[in-house]
Amino acid sequence: MEQLANTTNGHASVGVYICHCGTNIAGVVDVAAVAEYAATLPGVTVARDYKYMCSDPGQELIKQDIRELGLNRIVVAACSPHLHEKTFRTAAQNAGLNPYLVQMVNIREHDSWVHTDHAMATSKAKDLVRAAVRRVRLHTPLDRKRVAIHPDVVVVGGGIAGIHAALTMAEAGKHVYLIEREPTIGGHMAMFDKTFPTLDCAACILTPKMTAVKAHPNITLWTMSEVTQVDGYVGNFKVTVRHKPRYIIEDACIGCLECIAACVFKEGRTPDEFNMGLGKRKPVYIPFPQAVPQLVTIDPDTCIEFKTGKCKKTCVEVCAERKAIDFQQKETFDTVEAGSIIMATGFQIFDAKRVPYYGYGSYPNVYTALEVERLVNASGPTGGEVLLRNGRKPRTVGVVHCVGSRDVNTNRYCSRVCCMYSLKLAHLIKEHTDAEVYNCYIDMRTPGKSFEEFYCRIAEEGVNFIRGKVADIYPEDGGTGRLIMQVEDTLVNYIRKIPVDMVVLSVGLEARHDAHEVRRRFNLSCTNEGFFLERHPKLAPVSTFTDGIFLAGCCQGPKDIPDTVAQAGAAAAECLSLIDRQFVEMEPNTAVVNEDECSACRTCVPMCPYSAIGVREDTKKAWVNEALCKGCGTCVAACPSGSIRQNLFEDEEILEEIEGVLA
Repeated sequence: MEQLANTTNGHASVGVYICHCGTNIAGVVDVAAVAEYAATLPGVTVARDYKYMCSDPGQELIKQDIRELGLNRIVVAACSPHLHEKTFRTAAQNAGLNPYLVQMVNIREHDSWVHTDHAMATSKAKDLVRAAVRRVRLHTPLDRKRVAIHPDVVVVGGGIAGIHAALTMAEAGKHVYLIEREPTIGGHMAMFDKTFPTLDCAACILTPKMTAVKAHPNITLWTMSEVTQVDGYVGNFKVTVRHKPRYIIEDACIGCLECIAACVFKEGRTPDEFNMGLGKRKPVYIPFPQAVPQLVTIDPDTCIEFKTGKCKKTCVEVCAERKAIDFQQKETFDTVEAGSIIMATGFQIFDAKRVPYYGYGSYPNVYTALEVERLVNASGPTGGEVLLRNGRKPRTVGVVHCVGSRDVNTNRYCSRVCCMYSLKLAHLIKEHTDAEVYNCYIDMRTPGKSFEEFYCRIAEEGVNFIRGKVADIYPEDGGTGRLIMQVEDTLVNYIRKIPVDMVVLSVGLEARHDAHEVRRRFNLSCTNEGFFLERHPKLAPVSTFTDGIFLAGCCQGPKDIPDTVAQAGAAAAECLSLIDRQFVEMEPNTAVVNEDECSACRTCVPMCPYSAIGVREDTKKAWVNEALCKGCGTCVAACPSGSIRQNLFEDEEILEEIEGVLA
């Protein structure tokens, strides 16, 4: 349907294009009536409706009208500008029109999707189109500015996500700074024994990648380090890194580990964090045999030399030739420049003590899944033997699914990996102990490649599956040391009380406790659960709302190892695309200060959430760094003198749009 109208405004020649969006819009809004109405508006040269305006024929329709009818303003009434504003701006630009002379109207999310009354929805669509037509006539051409891209990349976090992203970019010839807060890279994956569903040895597939990171000439590896400050903007970040003292001179240490053997500190006094407290370590230690870098660390909180100054320093004596031990070492700082940043800060496991009726921390033979991972691991505290606290092997084991997941009292979300690693642990426990294993689950979720087959394999091995949420765990009468696992079997509608020697709690994945602190440092957004928020869940799953910063792994949400590696590769690809482009174009909808009217009150400076406003040294007037400004408008609204305006959101444009809605 097409309606033509004469241009009554000598300046503006507006084309209006209404999208059906299949039935998303046309099912509620009379699109033809809206187009017919738009054709009568002042300044409108042509008004059309089309089934899918974002399609190639729809875009070609706009470009053809711009060329043939001399249109100098475009209004597109369709879905969210967040989704397709760039599409229509690009179409206009390809036809020779400045892309910022295009205005979008959201008649899907703002109209058809939120109304059921067809007549009222159609009337609202007309109001919105009328407002856009009046507004777009005041638009002025704007130009994007280009910012050069620094070729280096910072990766924060040395788990499998950070490792894979760093190696991908390093292999492409880019220099990468890999920053890890722990003494070694590897993350949680280094703690696992096997990986589902193939039961590959976790160390066998992770260690070569860890070694490759250390050996790669394009990777600068900083462990025991944290990012303390991030300045700058996409293409030109300045990242300040604090290096915590290891009390070992890294260039001098050869990883012989003789200092650990020589330490006079009594065994059995310091819980081993890597083994989840199930084993003990000395103040001089290495987290695990395959640690990268292969450097020992001295713990100042437990070392006698730091606590009393009266240690015999036998560690220093055995290292007399290398002189690698330095008790006077202090923290140091480095500032590096980078064009992009990848966040791969990982996750933490749910604290099972928050579910008191499962008895974790009260009953000695209630374990978390990660603790059992260390028990079954050959490098773990028991050398791979699954043993109870009294040193005996369990004869019956209960595995409780969804601890800290899918629960309104803790976390509503599914942690995605718990069902599968519960099946894996059931297999490993049975393999190590030949125990009777009971898996109590709410729903068995096995959606990945070969996952369902793995579930069937475990079932065929004789593992017992009970569909029901465990309600309580308590000691068996008679002082046997066993536990009763009470669960309602919903398949037979019967409450079962199962005596077990050992309980394994399949704890969920949570955002790290300092996620909000980190996201403020990097200017990111978080979900309610604390996971870093992506720009778009489908179309930009690794990008963030801060240009140049990308997400990889479980800092963005719970996921298994294959998905983590895939996302790390995607984040690396985004960085490579940014770097190889050599520049980034900045959107021009930024704030601008009229220095003649600026009163130098500095109200705007602390108000800016992007730290984009500064004060000139000579004039003492405010100025906006356009590379940092995101066009949020906070400073424009806060300025007492009205000296700050914003491109594309001028007062006249906004007021004209409001009058158009109300007309």
